[in-house]
Amino acid sequence: MSYLEPSEFVTKMVDQGESKVYMSAKDTLIRAFMAGAILALAAVFAITVATKTGSPLVGAVLFPVGFIMLYLMKFDLLTGVFTLVPLALLDRRPGVTVGQVLRNWGLVFVGNFAGALSVAFMMSFILTYGYNTDGGAIAAKVSHIGESRTLGYKEFGVEGWFTIFIRGMLCNWMVSMGVVGAMISSSATGKMAAMWMPIMLFFFMGF
Repeated sequence: MSYLEPSEFVTKMVDQGESKVYMSAKDTLIRAFMAGAILALAAVFAITVATKTGSPLVGAVLFPVGFIMLYLMKFDLLTGVFTLVPLALLDRRPGVTVGQVLRNWGLVFVGNFAGALSVAFMMSFILTYGYNTDGGAIAAKVSHIGESRTLGYKEFGVEGWFTIFIRGMLCNWMVSMGVVGAMISSSATGKMAAMWMPIMLFFFMGF
């Protein structure tokens, strides 16, 4: 697996955070767009598998494929830059400022959102044959999940807000573990195994 000790890979994390700060706006947006699109496709893929097999566990086991692909391709998720970019600031890397960190986060957010929205449109179009027919079980399941992740908390008031906030924290915690996992090995198989575990957990647990 070519495992690296924390003292070895922590420097790699700080270096990556610094490199993302200095990345051009165009490159940042492109990488973020691709990450959002691939993760959205992976979500639809996992939901499709879970719906057709009747097993949410199978969908959760396969969902990390998208996360692994996007990180091996060096694309950027907002959770990933939340984890890595501040490290360059905390390590006092020359020229890294709070403004640059926020700039990076903003660009990645826009790119992720645009990528996910593009896939949402394309999937809704092909499932309904150009909005001419019912989308079937897959479309219904995706819609139900989207609704439950938003309006599903409304009826619980303040407690609902706290619930979604805590679930978001747990989600980001696990995804951050996946980002770190990509750096604890120098081999592709080791990286994939380390990323797969926390991503499967967060998806199956519904975070």
